[in-house]
Amino acid sequence: MLDKRFVLENAELVQSNCERRGVKVDVPRFVELETKRRGLQQEIEDLSRQANEVSKSIGKAKDEAEREQRKEEGRSLRDEKDAKASEIERISAEADALHRRMPNLTHPESPVGGEDSSRELRKGEIEVRRMGFPVSDHVELAEQHDLIDFEAGARIAGNGFYFLKNEAAMLELALQQYAMQTLIREGFTPMTTPDLARGEILQGVGFIPRGPETQIYSVENFDLNLVATAEITLGGMMAGQVIDEEDLPIKLCGVSHCFRTEAGSAGRASRGLYRVHQFTKVEMFAFTTPDQSEDTLNMFLDLECEIFNGLGLPFRVLDIATGDLGGPAYRKFDLEAWMPGRGEHGEYGEVTSTSNCTDYQARRLDIRYKTKGEKGTNFVHTLNGTAVAISRALIAILENCQQADGSILVPEALRPWIGKERIGVPEEADEPVEA
Repeated sequence: MLDKRFVLENAELVQSNCERRGVKVDVPRFVELETKRRGLQQEIEDLSRQANEVSKSIGKAKDEAEREQRKEEGRSLRDEKDAKASEIERISAEADALHRRMPNLTHPESPVGGEDSSRELRKGEIEVRRMGFPVSDHVELAEQHDLIDFEAGARIAGNGFYFLKNEAAMLELALQQYAMQTLIREGFTPMTTPDLARGEILQGVGFIPRGPETQIYSVENFDLNLVATAEITLGGMMAGQVIDEEDLPIKLCGVSHCFRTEAGSAGRASRGLYRVHQFTKVEMFAFTTPDQSEDTLNMFLDLECEIFNGLGLPFRVLDIATGDLGGPAYRKFDLEAWMPGRGEHGEYGEVTSTSNCTDYQARRLDIRYKTKGEKGTNFVHTLNGTAVAISRALIAILENCQQADGSILVPEALRPWIGKERIGVPEEADEPVEA
C-alpha cells in the first residue's frame, strides 16, 4: 500500500495515478476520512488524559459529594471517548478500504494507456522462423505425439486440467532444471514452496483471496488458499521480519504449482495450455533496498531473455502500459514468445513477466530492513519475475520446433534431461533438420 502521509500530502498526484491506471478510488474522500480520523484520535488521547487526571483527583476530594462529582465527570469523559472510538472504527473501515484499493505509484517511463499502449522494447536473438509447411498448433501436435491428455484431465477435475505424458512430462522436468540451474549460477537460493497460503498473505502480496473478483481457489472452512504463483509464498515468508541491510539483496527462485480459476477466459487464444487452472512455474523473487530495486528489475528481465534465447525461441519484450499494470507493480515488463499456431498466422503470447513492486507489498506485509549504526527501520523493496511458466513454455517449444516431417526438435539446452534430439522420429532415423 502507499504511505498514508504521502497520500495526504500528494492527493492530486495519487488521484491522477489511479486514473492513469484505470482504478476507481475516491482519493479526496480518503483524505477527508483520514484527516477526520486523525483529529478524532487526538481528541481521544486528550479525553484519556483528562479522565486519568480526574481519576487521580478522586482520592483528593474534600467530601463524598465532590468525590461523586469527580466520578461522574470521569464516567462522562470515558463515555465520550468510547463514542469517538466507535466513530473512528467506522471511519477507519471506510478509509482503509479506499487505501487498500490504491495502486502503487508508476514509473515515469511506463507508457500511459490501456493494453494496446504497451511499448515494445526489444526482440530476442532468434528471428521468427518461416515454416514453409502447414503449421499445427500445440494441441494438434500433442495429439499427434501423445503428449497431453486434456480429456482425462477434464474427467478428473474439469476443463482446464490436463495430464502431461511421455516427452511432455520430461520437458516439464527439464525446463525446471534448466531454469533453476541458470538462476543458481546467478546467486539465487533454490526453494520449493507451499501450495497453500493464508488469506492475509495473499492480501499482503496484492491478491484477492475471496469475493467476486478473485481468481483464487479457496479452501472451504479454512483460511487457506491455493497459490496462483510462488510470488505469494516467497514474498510472504519474510512477513513481519526485519532484515539486516548487509544481507540485501536476497534473491530466491521457487518452484511451485500454480492454481488459477481463470474465470471469464475463453476463445481460441486460450485454447489448450495457454489458460489452464494448474501449472508449474519457476519464480524469481528478491528483497532489496530502494537503491537496488531498479537494477534488480533489469537483471530479472535479462535473465528471462537469457532463458528464452537459450531455448532458441523468438520473443519480444514489452514495457507494460499503466492501464494494464497490476496494483502492486511500479513497473512491469512482459516477455512474449512467438507462437506459430496461435491465431490465423501466428501471434505473440505472454510467457513471462517481471515487476518492481517497490515498497508496496512490504508495507502490507511489514517487511523492513535496518542499517547498521542507524536507528529505526525502512521498508524493503520487493520484485518478482517468471523464470519459466511450464505450460506456456511448452506451447512455444512445440509450435516453434515442429518440423515439416511432423517431428519436433528438442531445444539443445534441454536435451541432457530429455535424452533425445527429437520427438516423433526414432533416434536411428534422425537426419539433421534445420530448426
